[in-house]
Amino acid sequence: MKKLLIGLGFVAVLGTGFSFVNAYRRVVNNSFGPGEHLEYRVHYGFLNAAEATVDVSPTLYKVNERPCYRVNVDGRTVGAFDLVTRIRDTWRSYIDTSAILPQKFYTNLQENDYRKEENITFNHATNTVKAEERTERDVFHVPDNVHDLISGYYFLRTIDFTHIANGQVLEVPAFYDDMVYNMKVRYRGRQVLKTKQGKINVIRLHPVLPSNKLFKEEESIRIFVSDDVNKIPVKVEVDLWVGSMVMDLRQNSGLKQDLKYF
Repeated sequence: MKKLLIGLGFVAVLGTGFSFVNAYRRVVNNSFGPGEHLEYRVHYGFLNAAEATVDVSPTLYKVNERPCYRVNVDGRTVGAFDLVTRIRDTWRSYIDTSAILPQKFYTNLQENDYRKEENITFNHATNTVKAEERTERDVFHVPDNVHDLISGYYFLRTIDFTHIANGQVLEVPAFYDDMVYNMKVRYRGRQVLKTKQGKINVIRLHPVLPSNKLFKEEESIRIFVSDDVNKIPVKVEVDLWVGSMVMDLRQNSGLKQDLKYF
């Protein structure tokens, strides 16, 4: 689940149409707000492998003296997969409501015997991030408008893809696991996607992945985002060296606009 989220984290793009006020950009956001709830089911072949929930808190939080959305992402393995690889992961991002930038990022990973819990605080005025619990190498320098993995996805939802050419690759920096990643995504146009709920118009996005031992090719992840105000993933397809995984949207509430199936 962690590796899948890292892959999905490559779905952040550099937007347009914002201005800088007191060192903070201002991003117009009409796509999400407090109280949004999404539930996903992950399949590996014919088996249920995992489930995930993504929640925007119904109330705002103040972090670094800035109003923020609190976004929780919880992932867990289920069924037979839980017997082989037990995962209970939580990621939490406090996203600035005006700049759509992270102010704080929290991870709590429980994957078999592996454990990691960490709080990262962002300082966009000094372009640094601080690992709160550490005593050595706790401050890292980062580029302007750097994201965490979750805030990068929410920033993506503010983009107007009518101004993006088919095949164009967009980039944005993101910080995770003590490193700055140059996240890339390739826009692959629009299509009609068939789901269990019906057909739906979607935007097709392909994160551009570095060479690794998990994913088969550079564009092994295909994300189908609702072609509407919300821009939420309704389906994700992942090609691995050891098979394929599919993540489907199962439940949703609190969207800006009801999804339009036909």
